[in-house]
Amino acid sequence: MATKILSVIIILSSIIVAQSSQNLYPVPDWSKEAIWYQIFPERFDNGDKTNDPKIDDMKMGWPYQFPENWKIMPWTSDWYTTQAWEQNPKHDFYWNIGSRRYGGDLQGIINRLDYIQNLGITAIYLNPIFESPSLHKYDATMFHHVDNNFGPNPELDKKIWATEDPINPKTWKWTPADSLFLTLIKECHSRGLKIIIDGVFNHVGSSFWAFQDVVKNQQKSKYKDWFTIDKWDDPNTEKNEFEYSGWYGVKDLPEIREDENGLIEVPRNHIHDIVKRWMDPNNDGNPDDGIDGWRLDVADMVAQTFWRDFRIWVKEINPNAYITGEVWWSDWQNNKMFNAAPWFDGKTFDAVMNYRFTKAVKNYVSDVKTQTTSEEFVNAMNQIISDYPKENLYGIMNLLGSHDAERLASLPVNPDHWYDHFQKDTVFNIRKPNSEERLKQRLMVALQMTMPGAPMIYYGDENGMWGGDDPDCRKPMVWEEMIYDDEIGSPFGNKRPVDKVEFDSSLFNWNQKLIKIRKNNKELSLGELEFIGFNNEDKTLIFRRYLNDSEIFVAINNSNSVQNFSLDNKKVELSDLISNRNYKNEKGKYLIQINPYQIIILK
Repeated sequence: MATKILSVIIILSSIIVAQSSQNLYPVPDWSKEAIWYQIFPERFDNGDKTNDPKIDDMKMGWPYQFPENWKIMPWTSDWYTTQAWEQNPKHDFYWNIGSRRYGGDLQGIINRLDYIQNLGITAIYLNPIFESPSLHKYDATMFHHVDNNFGPNPELDKKIWATEDPINPKTWKWTPADSLFLTLIKECHSRGLKIIIDGVFNHVGSSFWAFQDVVKNQQKSKYKDWFTIDKWDDPNTEKNEFEYSGWYGVKDLPEIREDENGLIEVPRNHIHDIVKRWMDPNNDGNPDDGIDGWRLDVADMVAQTFWRDFRIWVKEINPNAYITGEVWWSDWQNNKMFNAAPWFDGKTFDAVMNYRFTKAVKNYVSDVKTQTTSEEFVNAMNQIISDYPKENLYGIMNLLGSHDAERLASLPVNPDHWYDHFQKDTVFNIRKPNSEERLKQRLMVALQMTMPGAPMIYYGDENGMWGGDDPDCRKPMVWEEMIYDDEIGSPFGNKRPVDKVEFDSSLFNWNQKLIKIRKNNKELSLGELEFIGFNNEDKTLIFRRYLNDSEIFVAINNSNSVQNFSLDNKKVELSDLISNRNYKNEKGKYLIQINPYQIIILK
């Protein structure tokens, strides 16, 4: 009998342990009510001109050549007009873009925290900040230091690096750039802002310290197993036979070698040290001085077993930390995006960058000839909702623009194409949006702020910035107090209108208002979604968000003509949260008129 009782206890204990391990680290509650703001640091604000990059800082990054008269780009200059040092007949416009620097830095972000808060943002995602010779920093030289040109004393940073052994965390010190980043974290936390950073752990840059040791010492390097080497150099020949695997074949980005468990042991351990460094900088067991999570680059290209270990590392330091993955194209060539459900197993990611949402909204609002119907939009949203666990759905990053695709404002200007598929040719229209296209942009933002999932704004989308796919989506931020040159140039010398570049206060106020409505009404962030009705011919849509006994009705007019709605409801009165207009119940119905590309939010 005792043996049977003991067996039952063991079985029950196993079940409890299994259940608790599945839900040991739930999606952080704060992420489900977050309003995200994505910052591309080099292009956000130049807060400290004394740290601007010099040629020596960039020489190990593409394009590897810089003319002697190279200079930092004027922040307010026309993006498409080349400077004197760029005028080389051997180089086209997009070659020049790779060699441009505008001097954005961490001090610039600190200086603009008031702006970010005033918009209503609660969480910041920073593109890579670690030391790198490029403008984008996806080609790291090292992970344990912030880029020296993002900090206050680039030369001192270099001297400190030289005293360390990169593989040994006991030798790591804090540079001025590192310390300024810790100050940024502290400033964010003091304001109630969360902050996460890009983790690029699938590949490194060709300047990465371990890879450089391999280049120098070849087979004798103790880091030779970190990378997939196809052929070693023969020192007895003039030719350099050294061959290795780069991300997507790009030699600038050597891939870290994997086995069945993901990254192999030594680089895996190094990444673990990196996680600990930035999540608990003073190593006192209190993560308040560290980052609040990670956005993981090209996450689908790293074995999921590694990310499961990564999750444990992160959550053991801070159970309330957030992990989101870039899980995007399953087949870019054929316009197929991943269903990210396999990464939502309770053991991998809290969220992903929800490009499926971007695609659905773009197809519904900004397209013309290939525009999806209201019913098709409903089906697309319901498919996402059915694919993803509710726990993950509410914390997922719903974005409408990013550093990797054409800007939100340029989607209505360039309708009827596959998202993120425009090449750098003469097809893409680089002009400023007109008034109707701005209305569509506003409607897309309104959908973003009223749907399940945490909205994410790409810097400058809130104030009207426009542009094509990378690199044109990475223009320097437009600030209200700055005077910008008109945009008159063209990358291919084509005729174009003269476009005035300025801060769009009306669009900013629209984003600010919608954010405030979402934050003040938890039905929009935590509530259930029910589609009540749609009309494909009129391009209208009504849905309900409800939480406990409270509900909100959202009506959309996705057409260029005035539309009339009839909403069945027994409540005596409803108020539009946008206009503050009150609607009276008439015999159990509300009769509502909505202007072109408008939305009303009734409560």
